[in-house]
Amino acid sequence: MAHVGKRIQKAREGVERTKLYPIDEAVKLVRSRATAKFDESVEIAMNLGVDPKHADQMVRGVVNLSNGTGRVLRVGVFARGAKADEAKAAGADVVGAEDLVTIVQGGTIEFDRCIATPDMMPLVGRLGKVLGPRGMMPNPKVGTVTMDVVEAIRGAKGGAVEFRVEKAGIIHAGIGKASFTENALVENVKAFAEAVMKAKPSGAKGTFVKRVALSSTMGAGVKIEPATLSSEAAHH
Repeated sequence: MAHVGKRIQKAREGVERTKLYPIDEAVKLVRSRATAKFDESVEIAMNLGVDPKHADQMVRGVVNLSNGTGRVLRVGVFARGAKADEAKAAGADVVGAEDLVTIVQGGTIEFDRCIATPDMMPLVGRLGKVLGPRGMMPNPKVGTVTMDVVEAIRGAKGGAVEFRVEKAGIIHAGIGKASFTENALVENVKAFAEAVMKAKPSGAKGTFVKRVALSSTMGAGVKIEPATLSSEAAHH
């Protein structure tokens, strides 16, 4: 196992653990240290000044990253009739109604994002225990409960990233791959951060964006100076 330690040590070289880096520099550091044999994902973690246990402090939403995420998402659609046909034509990976509910209840989930037409929600509601903990429950707020299944599938396949704050007030998301250009990653990070800031809930008090870090799958985390994330950040 020693060689893994060495590689991680090397990835951490030159990254000061307590320093806050401007976004451009942080992206450069993360990219240059993504040395695994596969195309590492670049992930953002934002620590927010909210307690999601309170309904008025929930932060969730969806953002379209102009440069995509580099991941090809498998999309599952709960729909019937003409809407099911539309979903298949638009490139959905799995389409169904009662049959799909039964498959998912059995623990087989062959999709990463789930879309449903509004009339299917009484059925899909039964899957709360299965889809809820995975953050995959369709929701009108993030455009995954909709009659416009074509647009929703396009969004999911094209770089729409859903975000939702977790228990400790942290939001995690993949915002690209190490093979992306620095510019593309910076744009994606900024777009993501701005979407999170726009989703600031009414109940949030004090500093909203406390800490932000960027890392690649196998690389070290690099802390970002929040004020460099957007023109708005400075005022939050």
